[in-house]
Amino acid sequence: MPLEIVILAAGQGTRMRSSLPKILHKIGDRTLLEHVYALATRLCPDKITVIYGHGGETVLKSLEHLKVIWVEQKEQLGTGHAVMQVADDIDEARTVLILYGDVPLLGDETVEKLIPLAEADQMGLLTVDLADPYGYGRIVRDSSGRVVRIVEEKDATPEERKISEVNTGILAIKGRHLKTWLSRLENNNAQREYYLTDVIAMAVADDVRVETVQPHDPDEVLGVNNREQLAHLERVFQRRVAEDLMRNGVTLRDPSRFDVRGEIESVGRDVEIDINVILEGRIKLGDNIRIGANCVIKDSQIANDVEILPNCVIEDAVIGQGCRIGPFARIRPETRIEDHVHIGNFVEVKKSAIASRSKVNHLSYIGDTIIGRDVNVGAGTITCNYDGANKHQTVIEDGAFIGSDTQLVAPVRVGKNATIGAGATVTKDAPENALTLSRANQVTIEGWQRPTKKRS
Repeated sequence: MPLEIVILAAGQGTRMRSSLPKILHKIGDRTLLEHVYALATRLCPDKITVIYGHGGETVLKSLEHLKVIWVEQKEQLGTGHAVMQVADDIDEARTVLILYGDVPLLGDETVEKLIPLAEADQMGLLTVDLADPYGYGRIVRDSSGRVVRIVEEKDATPEERKISEVNTGILAIKGRHLKTWLSRLENNNAQREYYLTDVIAMAVADDVRVETVQPHDPDEVLGVNNREQLAHLERVFQRRVAEDLMRNGVTLRDPSRFDVRGEIESVGRDVEIDINVILEGRIKLGDNIRIGANCVIKDSQIANDVEILPNCVIEDAVIGQGCRIGPFARIRPETRIEDHVHIGNFVEVKKSAIASRSKVNHLSYIGDTIIGRDVNVGAGTITCNYDGANKHQTVIEDGAFIGSDTQLVAPVRVGKNATIGAGATVTKDAPENALTLSRANQVTIEGWQRPTKKRS
């Protein structure tokens, strides 16, 4: 079926109390409009048009990557007026699907049921039954159950306001019908706006039957008008992600305290994730992984049998099989850690490669460094990689032992199986198979007394 999609996204969102246009607020890692756009692209339409208005320049700059036709609604005079902006470009032979840029969680299955209802002699309308329908346009039906019109909250009678079935604004309609009815819209209402919902009564008058479908979950059709609604839909979104992960074999200690702000590209079996874990960007998880509480992992790949202890931050890194990370470790971008490596508490690793079976267990900084196999880095070791202007590299070859409280002043190389004595400041290459020391002679002064405070 030839299809074009019009997304209405011109609203100001004054109740958000924000300088940011409403459709640019995020759920997960996507803006509200990006969620709607993702749904639209999955439907493979011939054309996607976005009607924008408030914060136009900001919207265009932020979302210039979207492959849509942008049309500005300079005056916000209602949903009907918004669609009027593209009336001349609507193909009469196509089905037109109307979506909203602030309704981010609409499901594919729901829309796929709606679109086929748009036929020559009928149109499709998405409705929902709400326990509290306040603020929504009510669906008015005749005695036989057929839809006859939609009445907005401010125009409804007390009896009509008792109706629980409400309009979502989402509809599918033949282009030729839509163009005809748009030309007949008037603003004779309390808001002095052109309501798109008025086409329902026009359809009935023209003997075009209005068929309705409802979503599986009412949360699908909820819009965002304030921060509370944004927070509610964030939790709905995260619950969906969590449920999908659990169906695929992931154990979440508490699904309500888990957030994904990106895409989990792959996940293995027997992954266990504790509370308050945030996964951002693109993530790949292998089998038998344990992630402790309060960890943040971004744009990273974690291999099988890895244990990440609590309170770790990992970004743009590759962690090999059987590694143990943390607690309180920070793995910064461009770090590659091979199999069976231990990175311990309060260790920071940045732009470094660490080969198999090496250990950096305590209170160390490793930056711009290549570490070979079976290396032990003692507590308090730092690679001094920055001279105030440029970064320099440290190389620690296989089997080296770095004593505690060592400073490796880059550029410097520690040879294979070399030992660096504790407390050393290494400014020259340390040869392999040898002990390198850099410390002052220890002196004891007999009879020395510690200073004491004078009493007033």
